[in-house]
Amino acid sequence: MAKSVVGIDIGARVIRAAEVVEVTKGRPTLVRYHEVALPADAAARGEVMEIDTVSSALKQLWSTGGFKSKQVVLGVGSQRVLARDLTVPKMPIQQIRESLPFQVQDMLPLPVADALLDFYPVSEGTGEGGPVINGLLIAAVKESVLANVRAAQAAGLNPLEVDLIPFALSRALVPPGASEETVAMVQVGAVTTSIVIVKNGVPQFVRIVPSGGDDVTNALVTRLEIDRSTADQVKRAFGLSGESAPLDWRPAVVVIREVTSELLNTVRNTINFFANTRPSDPISRVAFSGGGAQIAGFGAALAEITRLPVSESDPFERFTIGKTVNREALEASRSSVATVLGLTLGGRK
Repeated sequence: MAKSVVGIDIGARVIRAAEVVEVTKGRPTLVRYHEVALPADAAARGEVMEIDTVSSALKQLWSTGGFKSKQVVLGVGSQRVLARDLTVPKMPIQQIRESLPFQVQDMLPLPVADALLDFYPVSEGTGEGGPVINGLLIAAVKESVLANVRAAQAAGLNPLEVDLIPFALSRALVPPGASEETVAMVQVGAVTTSIVIVKNGVPQFVRIVPSGGDDVTNALVTRLEIDRSTADQVKRAFGLSGESAPLDWRPAVVVIREVTSELLNTVRNTINFFANTRPSDPISRVAFSGGGAQIAGFGAALAEITRLPVSESDPFERFTIGKTVNREALEASRSSVATVLGLTLGGRK
């Protein structure tokens, strides 16, 4: 891993990037953070749709953000990336990866030739045929990943690797060996929500849900016939409690609760599924992050529906913030910065 690395998260309407130095040390230093807006439809649900447009935005990001390194790690986390439990005979990790196309053909919803495959080891055990490795099969649609890589290369950047966003989140927020507890991490973005369950700092289960904060905004726009900017303001101002909402805006609170409840139910069902299939690994708490979770009352509603302690994650706990960083801008993006920070740590585990 290079000494200075930039993590890049290409969202639906924003590209975020963070540059970190001393990535191999116990406490890396964040030296630059910046974000730029993306034109509508340039990217959708975590996938680059217009390579030239995204490439131009990346060039602007480097120019205005003052990034020094061109060594980058790209995050992927669209609905077209799947993670499945997989147990394989114990062998070197490179051999496991080489054997994946022959082992997982029946597990994928697309031809193996159209997918990029990886294996993330979780634990070792003993099967009927001898020692085995339990882990997660990661499969992504090849074209969607390559579009992100091509956009970065067209901007003059050097992609070191492509990393799964849930893994980046766990790396930034729950480092390996930091705690023996099992934690459910919920990151609510604009259009997708990542749920990753981590034990001893190691991801055990991943689910990417095709819904996020934009679902609430879109519902308000459609049902109340208001513009998008007003809908975003209403969503954040009134939240799930709606106690401060004037009588005329009570219908907005109903919409916010209804749409958010669907996402909360999905999170609860995911946690319950893990609990039912892994009874020996009880989840001790839930940590949430992401711009889509910045609705008043979200944490309390999540605690009520999961019946677990809930807290908002601190994305800066593992990092030293350098003097070159605009602290005001960084704090404004606190809820969304964990992904890019975790991406910079991709090669250190």
